[in-house]
Amino acid sequence: MNRGTKIAAVSAALLLTLAAGGAATADTDWAGRGPREAAALTGTAKLYRPAGDDITFSFDVHLAAKDNMDPEAATGTFRFSHYKGDRGGHAVAKVDCLVTGGKVAVVTGVVTETDVDAFRGKRVGISVHDLGKHDRLGYSWIGEDTEAKLPKCMGSAPFEKVKAGTGDFQVLPWQPDYPTE
Repeated sequence: MNRGTKIAAVSAALLLTLAAGGAATADTDWAGRGPREAAALTGTAKLYRPAGDDITFSFDVHLAAKDNMDPEAATGTFRFSHYKGDRGGHAVAKVDCLVTGGKVAVVTGVVTETDVDAFRGKRVGISVHDLGKHDRLGYSWIGEDTEAKLPKCMGSAPFEKVKAGTGDFQVLPWQPDYPTE
């Protein structure tokens, strides 16, 4: 068997294996193993800043299939840091809401770990637009000089660009089950 024939045979066998194993449906995960999660936001990337700031966001946020109609049941954390020279800080937030629509996600969480006192115990809202290698991100929070609080599930438009080659965010679209009339 020549090399071209071998490649064709292996490719055909792989396609038959995938077809026999069953492709994932909207109700299963990517490998067809069972219920997919209701929504998710994962990944890490740096923001584009021409002034040299090092700003990184990381997400590991999930909404289980059983909680499909309750975005406030989302679990996980997100992290962000902003450094320029010897100044800056970081924070970790415990997720309290995740809503996705298409390739856009909004996640909120309360800061549980930080070296910036102004963030401790505050709710932060982050939005991500998953555009492949050209993702965008936005953020919202309310500072220490006010009693106002950012509501759950709220974030700004994704106005920041992700720095090319620094990572990628992935958004799993939410598919709520609304009752039919």
